Amino acid sequence: MAELQKGLEGVIAAETKVSSIIDSQLTYAGYDIDDLAQNAEFEEVIFLLWHYRLPNEAELKELKEKLFEYMTLNPRVYNHFKEYATGNVHPMTALRTSVSYIAHFDEHAEDEEESQTLERAIRIQAKIASLVTSYARVREGKEAVKPNKDLNYAGNFLYMLRGELPTDIEVEAFNKALVLHADHELNASTFTARCAVSSLSDMYSGIVAAVGSLKGPLHGGANERVMSMLSEVKSIDEVDAYIDEKIKNKEKIMGFGHRVYKDGDPRAKYLKEMSRKITAETGQSQLFDISVKIADKMKAEKGLIANVDFFSATVYHSMNIEHDLFTPIFAVSRTSGWIAHILEQYRDNRIMRPRAHYIGETDRTYEPIEKR
Repeated sequence: MAELQKGLEGVIAAETKVSSIIDSQLTYAGYDIDDLAQNAEFEEVIFLLWHYRLPNEAELKELKEKLFEYMTLNPRVYNHFKEYATGNVHPMTALRTSVSYIAHFDEHAEDEEESQTLERAIRIQAKIASLVTSYARVREGKEAVKPNKDLNYAGNFLYMLRGELPTDIEVEAFNKALVLHADHELNASTFTARCAVSSLSDMYSGIVAAVGSLKGPLHGGANERVMSMLSEVKSIDEVDAYIDEKIKNKEKIMGFGHRVYKDGDPRAKYLKEMSRKITAETGQSQLFDISVKIADKMKAEKGLIANVDFFSATVYHSMNIEHDLFTPIFAVSRTSGWIAHILEQYRDNRIMRPRAHYIGETDRTYEPIEKR
């Protein structure tokens, strides 16, 4: 039997054209993340991940129109949220349930025709934003907000969440965050999605499985934990003592290091700059300064570099977004990558069936219950 690789580290489990991480550089379908982060709209990235090329003007217009068309949810979904929105239900739990629930209203959910598969992909990508924003509003006793045709995907998310038009810098920052989180090769949730559909299960099942995987604090939940940490540090003068205590107690400090990046996360610098801009605009520059000092200290003390989760936390916080929505926002973006990998798995499928190395007892014999 092959040698055990815990966490499947270094194991090649799929071939993909969606994204790559080579020498600590991330690309989407061959486009450098630096190029896309500086220039692309999230809708362009969605198309790129699904088709391995950027859309032309007509294709982008059509995608945007369809995303807007499908963003509005069935009225029963809003009522569905009201059934448990008053309890202490984490938004990721609500998202996991509601993604499964909206499949009930998709009459083509099981249709295997390629055109319907792509249309279903657009429906899911559109509705994932509405599920997150609607649940957030319903639990606060507010009415859901319908999308605005004049806004792009990033702008509509913020508009549907808060019920007011976002500023240009907020749209820019949120669009950049969506682009940077869209895909990341064969991470835990993406692998989970591919495993689920490798049995030829439907796309909704793949997304539900991925959401469940992303929920964990070692994956998508990291930026929520980062904000919890930043909330405990009241001033820049407290940083050294706070981090020293964490290190002394051998506590995990979220938002630092990455299994596949040894020289730093290439996405982090963009959200660091957006954090600087947006905290300044909203009068919260101290939060950015505290973040930078923590990042500098972690690099000096532990040799760990801030990753994409670390600065995305302050970006979202500065937009007045509840901290427990940070991971669902990650899911909204990463759905584009999950779908890309699901489509790829369908095109060249073999059911995932790894082996396990048995380490339990052997040569045991059944005994009647009265002798045990």
